[in-house]
Amino acid sequence: MLAWFRTPAGVWWGFAAVHLFFLAWMFSFFVHGDTFSDTEQYRQWALQGYNPGHLDGMISPWVYPVLAQIPIFAANVFGPSLYLLGWTLIITALDAVALFYLTRGKRARRGIAPAWFWLFFTVFMGYLSFARVEGITAPLVLIALLYAADRPVVAAVLLSVATWIKVWPAAVVAPLLIAGAGRLRILLAGVAVSAVVAGATILTGAGAHLFDFAVNQGERGMQLEATFSTPWVWLSVIGAGDSRIADNLAINSTEVYGPGAALAAMLMQPLLILAALSGTAIMLWALHRGAEREELILEGSLLMVSAFIVFNKVGSPQFIIWLVPVVVAGLTHHWDRWKIPATLLMGIAFTTFVIYPLFYTPLIHANPLMAAVLTIRNVLLVTLLVWAVQRTWDLGRRGPALSPR
Repeated sequence: MLAWFRTPAGVWWGFAAVHLFFLAWMFSFFVHGDTFSDTEQYRQWALQGYNPGHLDGMISPWVYPVLAQIPIFAANVFGPSLYLLGWTLIITALDAVALFYLTRGKRARRGIAPAWFWLFFTVFMGYLSFARVEGITAPLVLIALLYAADRPVVAAVLLSVATWIKVWPAAVVAPLLIAGAGRLRILLAGVAVSAVVAGATILTGAGAHLFDFAVNQGERGMQLEATFSTPWVWLSVIGAGDSRIADNLAINSTEVYGPGAALAAMLMQPLLILAALSGTAIMLWALHRGAEREELILEGSLLMVSAFIVFNKVGSPQFIIWLVPVVVAGLTHHWDRWKIPATLLMGIAFTTFVIYPLFYTPLIHANPLMAAVLTIRNVLLVTLLVWAVQRTWDLGRRGPALSPR
């Protein structure tokens, strides 16, 4: 039995079990013509033609980059009543493609254990990955990272496409551009994809909205789950001052309010930029010192992605999905070296599952137990970022001595 679990066939049966479970769970929604979580918003955008601007006071469709329209419209292939089925099948198909690349060729054996890790992660995070755009981008980023060392141009194209669906894969582009072989080709591949996307957007008459996804985020406050929101969560629990947790109806978000919260929200953008520049500097230093390129791409990706989460004023629970392709690719490259971040990520996934979908309502009402769970989750995220910074620094400090597999 144990030997069976170590075969590609065993992983595929596990893949089928996990994805059929979520498909069966979603059945209770789409059999009545309903949707789940954010897929209701996606269905409205698909039905109304992704019309620019605000739709009846709902969140603007342009909070995502323009290529997000492709899966949003494609999911409507079976009609509005089966929109959730179409969305779930698209993500299942992309996950299957990623698993195929994870368990074929030279990864036929060493990709098995990482694939099981990904499936166990999906057990906790599937309620989010099957209801958010992150479920579309995560398998694309995983495939890109698997080919980052051998085929950096292919990786650059995939990451560029994923970035024009949801911005976060840009965090992986930077390590690829720094440590990948053939920087000019990588850069040109990304520019070419962006030029095609921009040109097509302009030709369809939507050029004015090309960068709305960046502009529309600026007025957000500190979202409840964000790492830096933790002090105001506890101030709300104890009822200190005017601190409270409340909904921002304009953008369908739950945020924290209180002394200094508005200032913190204003500072988060420059802090995120500073963190990204600092991470870039560490990676450049490590490369100059002779760090192994593939490991630098992976650990640099973990550094940048975790920084994008920790220093983000939004902090939605689906952001945790950003981490799994990096960790799975890292486990495939060197299992022992990536056991610590894998353990941290599984703890992050479990605590996030407790927060959403299980007990999000008590958290909104400042329940102290759920505030403690959120705090543990955020501490684990910070710990993961610290690990990534330390490991990337060690790659440069030790140089080629750390290179052999």
